[in-house]
Amino acid sequence: MKKYIHLKKEDREFIAKAFGITPRMVFSAVHFESDSELARKVRKLAMERGGIVMVEAPEAETLFDADGYMRQRLGNGVLLEFNLQDSSCVVLHKGESVRKYENVLIREIPQIQAWASALR
Repeated sequence: MKKYIHLKKEDREFIAKAFGITPRMVFSAVHFESDSELARKVRKLAMERGGIVMVEAPEAETLFDADGYMRQRLGNGVLLEFNLQDSSCVVLHKGESVRKYENVLIREIPQIQAWASALR
């Protein structure tokens, strides 16, 4: 997942002026495109000026229903239905069941999500 440091415009301008660099260099540093010593200093100052580290993540909606299911809707038309009673998961793509998992462990959920997110 991509991450960046969110800054106000005036803070980006301040940092550019403080280091005598271009706005593009500030952008590169706060978007972790560079890991030079200067980029690390820019990120440090950005955090000192109130920057917030943001992580870009795929959109998903997760619902815990009273019927004992956790349902997660992914942006590509996938629905993951986790049965909390028997630890199974059904992957539905555009309404059709495409895969079923049995005895799903919590640590396996990210792998299932990654596989399901790749469906087109």
